[in-house]
Amino acid sequence: MTTHAHTPALVSSRLLPGYDTVARLGGAVPMYWRLLAQAGIGPRDRVLEIGCGTGNVLLRATEAVPTATVRGVDPDPEAVAMARRKAAEAGVELELQVGVAEDLPLDDGSVDRVLSSLMLHHIAADARVAALREAHRVLAPGGSLHLVDLDHDPRTGGRMRTVNRMLSLLARLDPAHRRSRHGARRDHGGHGPGGHGHGGHGHGAQQPVPELLAAAGFTDATVVGHGTTRMGPVTYYRAER
Repeated sequence: MTTHAHTPALVSSRLLPGYDTVARLGGAVPMYWRLLAQAGIGPRDRVLEIGCGTGNVLLRATEAVPTATVRGVDPDPEAVAMARRKAAEAGVELELQVGVAEDLPLDDGSVDRVLSSLMLHHIAADARVAALREAHRVLAPGGSLHLVDLDHDPRTGGRMRTVNRMLSLLARLDPAHRRSRHGARRDHGGHGPGGHGHGGHGHGAQQPVPELLAAAGFTDATVVGHGTTRMGPVTYYRAER
């Protein structure tokens, strides 16, 4: 598997225990449920969430459809470990793996639904089509992708920009984070790590998500609707395999 630099959820691993609290206070929980309702998961469906973080969407998927096979991939091993602990405490089975969106550790056509929640904007702009091609690859014919993302990258604008700057400052004070940045520069041509566990940030002109989905091979890529959170406005997308 290709190695990618990554930054833990909430920028620093020391802040990870507060991730779920931040998500809840930010108004993400209704967004999770709306995404799941949009996906229309069936009782025998195989579900994958890309960038599953601490398992918030997946745990709700198992609650909504207990007989579905639910799987998550995230490049942050500490977030995956936290998701495993939460699943064990809830008494549910989740298949969780460490991996990146650009190089998914799954077979072709092995899932029926792909979910993505507040993840796409964390992937470098020039890697987004590659990541979505991977989602297309692992979907079975007739499967669908369901994606929700902030309308504004919180690192460069929008309601969460100040919060992200504060988190980045806290991360720079973390010796472990400084060591990881040094390693990332050494191993990845001088580029620092990206956000939410994925590759370096892409802050240039942003291609509309439906265009990215079409370029990745999806059909019927469309905006399903819009919503609001305390983190800022979000848009829901759907695309067919």
